[in-house]
Amino acid sequence: MRDVNADSHQSQRLTPPGPKVTPSGAGAVLGRLAVPAGVLAAVAGAFAYVGTVDPNEPGHYPVCPLLRYTGIYCPGCGGLRSAHAFVHGDFAAALQDNAPAVLGYLAFAVLWTVWVVHAVRGRPMRIDPGPVLMWTLGASLLVFTVVRNLPFGGWLHP
Repeated sequence: MRDVNADSHQSQRLTPPGPKVTPSGAGAVLGRLAVPAGVLAAVAGAFAYVGTVDPNEPGHYPVCPLLRYTGIYCPGCGGLRSAHAFVHGDFAAALQDNAPAVLGYLAFAVLWTVWVVHAVRGRPMRIDPGPVLMWTLGASLLVFTVVRNLPFGGWLHP
């Protein structure tokens, strides 16, 4: 009869102690870049589609349900128009359509670049924004939403 505990102790001795070492060849680097490249391809494809199919023409995209049924602009209203203007290089129109979305595009670009640098170096990417940042972002979006729906916030309408 075999001792199950002896087998588990044997398997533990086969793995060397210490930090896990990431392989560092050209193939390993390309393997680590596969996921960031896939994410970039998906985002670029979405931006290419929105850049080609104009959201300013009715019938191409669904209408925001909150805007349709209540007349209130949500924080995402104008996001597709903003992306369309951004793709075409009209940054002023992109900011006017949805300024937080433009900040989101720029934040994505920065985070994606940091992700690629970490992947090339073989380090894991860890994002831990913390509660203060999350509450600040939430409060900012709430203030943006309230102001864009008040009479003096008409310049924030998409």
